[in-house]
Amino acid sequence: MNNKKLYRPNVGIMVLNAAGDVFMAHRTDCRKQAWQMPQGGIDKGEDEYAAALRELYEETSISSVTLIAESLHWYTYDFPTGVHFVSEKKKAFAGQTQKWFLFEFTGNESEINLDKPDAEFNQWKWMPVEKIVDMIVSFKKDVYRQVVDEFMPFISAVKNG
Repeated sequence: MNNKKLYRPNVGIMVLNAAGDVFMAHRTDCRKQAWQMPQGGIDKGEDEYAAALRELYEETSISSVTLIAESLHWYTYDFPTGVHFVSEKKKAFAGQTQKWFLFEFTGNESEINLDKPDAEFNQWKWMPVEKIVDMIVSFKKDVYRQVVDEFMPFISAVKNG
């Protein structure tokens, strides 16, 4: 019997503005404070970088970005017991394994648009990196801490111009 957990391949996207603040968005499917960075599944045969750009655009309309860094490894988290999914695709998995990308936003904020069919987010804001882990649902906090730690030298470089 195979007890190996299956994890959905996924990308996570951290977007910084020129001040070094992080793009955070509030999920439409949550009543409580459920902020996160954009993320999404990797299509079969799709390159991780291409998936990151596609997911970022699909969820936020952001396309004006420059790649700063890519995580050195994949981060994994389990879905909590009893979590309800709108997407049938996620039900087969124990959680998600994510390759993270750090981008600098190079466009005008008027480009950002969350008003889409099947919108994942209903509001957004720029947040200091030091505050984002506190805004995340508990089962993603460890991944967010690790991603912030890995990307912190790059975030500091953006902040310090």
